[in-house]
Amino acid sequence: MKTKDAKIFLEALEELEREKGISKEELLVAVEQALLAAYKKNFGEEENIAVVINRDSGDVKVYEIKTIVENDKLEDAAIEIIYEEAYEIKKRIKLGDTIHIEVNCEDFKRNAIQNGKQIVIQKVREAERENIYGKFKVKEKDIIIGIIRRIDEKRNIHIDFDGLEATLPMSEQSIADTYRVGERIKVYLAEVERTNKFPRVLITRKHEGLLKKLFEIEIPEIETGMIEIKAVAREAGSRAKVAVHSLDPNIDTVGACIGQKGLRIKNIVDELNGEKIDIVIWRESPVEFISEALSPAKVSSVEILDNGMTGRVIVDPSQLSLAIGKNGQNARLAARLTGMRVDIKVEEGTEGE
Repeated sequence: MKTKDAKIFLEALEELEREKGISKEELLVAVEQALLAAYKKNFGEEENIAVVINRDSGDVKVYEIKTIVENDKLEDAAIEIIYEEAYEIKKRIKLGDTIHIEVNCEDFKRNAIQNGKQIVIQKVREAERENIYGKFKVKEKDIIIGIIRRIDEKRNIHIDFDGLEATLPMSEQSIADTYRVGERIKVYLAEVERTNKFPRVLITRKHEGLLKKLFEIEIPEIETGMIEIKAVAREAGSRAKVAVHSLDPNIDTVGACIGQKGLRIKNIVDELNGEKIDIVIWRESPVEFISEALSPAKVSSVEILDNGMTGRVIVDPSQLSLAIGKNGQNARLAARLTGMRVDIKVEEGTEGE
């Protein structure tokens, strides 16, 4: 590198260290390694070579590294040098030492600054990707809060999270939500994955994990483990079912989730813009659990069929439409909550949905 260009290069690295927190020394080592690989590619692999960037001036020097041997012991001139020749270069030496001999390669050194810039750009991009990945990864499977910065023509929502941006795609938006630029928004960080480019960050307002986390935030008994969420089924923006359980018989499990005057559940419903939520008691028995899951309908009986994969449910005719729900939603959510197929029939034998 020319001295002026080299100094500018070092100053740029120092600015990167200040602004982005990327170590200047790490960048210099990366540049040295890349320049070394480039030199060997152009001038041959057989020699023992070092590329060194002066930390004060930024000047690049290329050295052959040779071991000092006795005059009659020279076997490989590419990596060895006899004592007499080494002594002319450096006086304080002894047999077996290694000596750095500067290589005259001005063309290579002139191109070094341009190569170094490209290497630094690549390393900065890698560091930025790793920074984004690390900051999002620690919040995976949790709620994060950001500010809506932009809504594009495809209705994707671009959200800022303390200087990091992620996009809420239309496919992950709840039908009950409305979005305005400048507003704060809670989303569920479902997945963070490394890719060849920038990390893939999946944020969502539809995921069942969002509802589960809202329950943990609003209901202390769930956060402390006194009440456990066993299962969640959700059709975002419309209706959801949450199965809860407690080992403490003195806890009113459903009442604790609803809260005094319904305040706890109201806060959750408000965050989800009116999404209806059924809180049901989890039961170990599939028969009892299916009965609970079809709430608010009253079930006459449940029979387990197909090696435990199907629950045949009998209801009074007056309960049929309630059990099935609008467009089959209640039965559909109950099936997802229990992990079983739910087959609803009336007592007279008329089959429901």
